Amino acid sequence: MHVVADLFRSTDLPRGCVATIGNFDGLHRGQRAVLDRVLERGRELGAPTALLTFDPHPLAVLDPDEAPARITTPRQRERLLEALGLGSLLVLPFTLELAALPAEAFVREVLVDRLAVRELFVGTRFAFGRGRAGDLALLRSLGETHGFAAHGVPEVDHGGAAISSTRIRRAVAEGRVEEAAELLGRPFSLEGVVVRGDRMGKRLGWPTINIAADGELEPLEGVYATRVFFPSFPATFDAATNIGTRPTVYENYQRVVESHILDFGSDVYGERVELHFHKRLRDEMLFNSVMALSSQIRRDVEITREYFSMLRRSNGSAS
Repeated sequence: MHVVADLFRSTDLPRGCVATIGNFDGLHRGQRAVLDRVLERGRELGAPTALLTFDPHPLAVLDPDEAPARITTPRQRERLLEALGLGSLLVLPFTLELAALPAEAFVREVLVDRLAVRELFVGTRFAFGRGRAGDLALLRSLGETHGFAAHGVPEVDHGGAAISSTRIRRAVAEGRVEEAAELLGRPFSLEGVVVRGDRMGKRLGWPTINIAADGELEPLEGVYATRVFFPSFPATFDAATNIGTRPTVYENYQRVVESHILDFGSDVYGERVELHFHKRLRDEMLFNSVMALSSQIRRDVEITREYFSMLRRSNGSAS
């Protein structure tokens, strides 16, 4: 996949492309419905495909206090888009000047002059331009003038409500990672580097890896059944993961993401990993002693092992 870091400065652009526009944070099922139409139409026309996105998120410029935490890091989003088969990711630096650009000027200067867009697919509630005055109807009208076709893609519903990045952020923040997976179409994940901790887990009999996560969004404090993917192996391992401050051992300790990987003993300090959240097992708790904590960790590990065993049986695979 070709990545253009600044659309206004680059000369290597996929002119004549089939494209979509948006933040596409999370690449959830609703957003993928739009991308599926882009990719399908690109194949039919033999045309390049592109996603035009913004960095930073518009609210980070217009109203920083209201800017949402990103569901995916830029690295994760690029990897997911490439796996889908997208041709180009085009980044527009979002500035106050761009925010002030009227919708008609945005279409003319970006979609027509820079990209010569052939067809455009957006959600039916898509809005753009100064004051979000532009919509699908305006795109269709301007498309007739400038020679491109604009299409609306209906929202994807789940549980009686539209799938949205806001809904997913709320589910993750409240620890409802199974619901988040249903909305995303895959488990929510954190990516980061394995760093050295205080080795308390090993002293308790349950060695862990500590992950310095890159992302802005983390699940609610608690214990989760997770899977850890090591790109360097490459392999994925089942794990019981705790997110929290470890109140039984420390007072006012920093928040950590630590995973006990089942049946694993390799030295992986410095490795980059991706942690996939499958099920929330319990709240983080304060125990009367470290022995009681160790006993609970044993139960967490047993529950995690059984959960993934049942999951593999239901999927009919050993993955």
